[in-house]
Amino acid sequence: MPMLSRNPAAPVGLNATVTLLKMAYMKRMIALVAVFVLVFAFAAPVFASDQASNLKVTVLRDENGKPVRNASVILHPVGKDGKQSHGGKQLKTNADGIASLDGIPYGKLRVQVIASGMQTFGDDYEINQDQQEIVIKLKKPQEQYSIYK
Repeated sequence: MPMLSRNPAAPVGLNATVTLLKMAYMKRMIALVAVFVLVFAFAAPVFASDQASNLKVTVLRDENGKPVRNASVILHPVGKDGKQSHGGKQLKTNADGIASLDGIPYGKLRVQVIASGMQTFGDDYEINQDQQEIVIKLKKPQEQYSIYK
């Protein structure tokens, strides 16, 4: 009876056993890699150092404390070098003068507020709490000085 193996010196049963052992080894390795990928995928958010804050910005009139509705609130992350980073967000205040956004990363944030009939506001804030609230009081525009009056 002729042998059906690549190596004529090895019996047919031995090649089949080696093949089955290689397949079992590969299955175990694939399962092990899958377990590591799953563990890393679930553990990464837990150990991530990037924390996020829920930000609430309240915009009020300086002279009477009333809310400023429909004010434009622009948020830009600020790098360690003090330069404004790309990828800001723009919000509008509601009737109560409040604009809020969840998921703001911890760090320095540049806040600019523009409202019709009010002086433009801008300042940098350090975001370092889970719930961060910023109250901004807008002033009326100041009289402009001119030598031609």
